[in-house]
Amino acid sequence: MSEFFDFLRQQSGKLTEQILTHVGLTFLSLLGALLIGLPLGVGITRYKKLAAPVLGIAGVLQTIPSIALLGFLIPLLGIGVVPAIFALFLYALLPIVRNTYVGIEGVSPSLTEAARGMGLTDFQVLRQVELPLAMPVIFAGIRTATVINVGVATLAAYVAAGGLGEFIFGGIALNNTPMILAGAIPAAGLAVLFDVLLARVQKLKGKRVVQAAGFFLLLLPPLSAFYWLPKANQTKLLAGFAHEFIGRADGYPGLVKKYGLRITPLLIDQNLMYEAVYRGKVDVISGYSTDGRIKAFGLRVLKDDKVA
Repeated sequence: MSEFFDFLRQQSGKLTEQILTHVGLTFLSLLGALLIGLPLGVGITRYKKLAAPVLGIAGVLQTIPSIALLGFLIPLLGIGVVPAIFALFLYALLPIVRNTYVGIEGVSPSLTEAARGMGLTDFQVLRQVELPLAMPVIFAGIRTATVINVGVATLAAYVAAGGLGEFIFGGIALNNTPMILAGAIPAAGLAVLFDVLLARVQKLKGKRVVQAAGFFLLLLPPLSAFYWLPKANQTKLLAGFAHEFIGRADGYPGLVKKYGLRITPLLIDQNLMYEAVYRGKVDVISGYSTDGRIKAFGLRVLKDDKVA
């Protein structure tokens, strides 16, 4: 355990950045899922013929393994934050759409008929009767989507989107247990923390749950902005390095020591590095001089003059 705590002390700044990025990824995708999922869930309560197809498609998307989904998205969206956010958005969509539909459908028809009898329009019935009564069920879906996204967001590191997955994948590549735990424990802690907090909100009654839900929705944009906080310290020159290169003394640390480099290193899977520099996501990578993609992509090999 001493090695683990030593690692945390040495990498406290990097860990803070990864936690902020992880939270930002989680809530940025959740915000998108809410903006699409809530209206979609309400819509299929009005057009019930669409309910089965919409819920079926959303269910199929959620059954696709997360790493396979990223594999589908990389050729379409490239690497970086866009495919990561889109994948998390798809995973969060089903619980929100389904619970919105189930919650509104669970409202007693006698209550909605009484509201219409008092002269309320369909929109007023939705806003003043159906949504407040369905809010505990809807919020349960938001809670589920949040916890799912915290877990799946660890895979964002695979496509160079950052997050706590950087330590997890790096630790696996380097057989470094403290590094793995430094990513896994905070990720699990975030999932438990958000689950407990949202569970307490879900247990509120009457107007309090509606007010709490509204406050939570107002918090989503600031929480989503956490993703960009670590970016403020980035240098103009970006480097994409494999986990092994960034963790070895004769890799990135050696370059910093010999050349005094001050660049922002991004952890990228070695199979995606060449595409990253080709697409302009990074400026330099740690590649292999004999790799055929160097010639195919028109890349240039830099000489190590100081033998770092």
